[in-house]
Amino acid sequence: MDHGAPIVHDVFGISWLDFNLSNVMMIAIASLIVFILSVLGSRKLQMKPTGVQNFMEWILDFVKGMISDAMDWKQGKIFLPLALTLITYILVSNLLGVMTMGVFGHDLWWKSPTSDAGLTLTLAAMVIVLSHYYGIKSRGVKEYGKDFIRPFPLFFPIKVIEEFSNTLTLGLRLFGNIYAGEVLLTLLVGLTTSSFLGFLGGAIPMLAWQGFSVFIGTIQAFIFTMLSMVYISHKVSSDH
Repeated sequence: MDHGAPIVHDVFGISWLDFNLSNVMMIAIASLIVFILSVLGSRKLQMKPTGVQNFMEWILDFVKGMISDAMDWKQGKIFLPLALTLITYILVSNLLGVMTMGVFGHDLWWKSPTSDAGLTLTLAAMVIVLSHYYGIKSRGVKEYGKDFIRPFPLFFPIKVIEEFSNTLTLGLRLFGNIYAGEVLLTLLVGLTTSSFLGFLGGAIPMLAWQGFSVFIGTIQAFIFTMLSMVYISHKVSSDH
């Protein structure tokens, strides 16, 4: 992996503000793909769905089942758009780097957006913040705050640490799996392009790893979305 990243340093003259142009481009591409799929899946709705509409309705039913497993549907139905957006965006982002990896001028431009810890931790932090927001909204500040000192006030620092650990584990789990997959895929591509013997020895493992990466990317999208709904259900439901 002898490539770098197209990073713009000191944006607006701010010493700590840097932008990875590859991340910006791939985030925009992933968002555009999800938007196009959503438009195609809902543009001409039919009683007997076919094509993209059939695929989107299958995902919709699948996400409904995930929410119902995490919390009561009457309480959790408002989170359907969030869960649907998370699973489709993360799935598309995970698979972008499986198709190919584009290096231009010794800089890596085309990759999975979720192979960057900054994006995955941002998504995780967003989910945790939303869980607190909806917890306060549905139960009130006083009742919600009591959860941090139950069953004993001594548990308060442990509960605070738990919130930070949930954010880290949710984001780093996704990042670690996707990043490790792309590292190995890059090594296999290097092997297949090194020589004829390298091609013979690396072609089949590379294809096998690409197939496995599709499976891993799908599973990680499911795990992230499922855990997000579980974390939210713990905040909005008084039973937990």
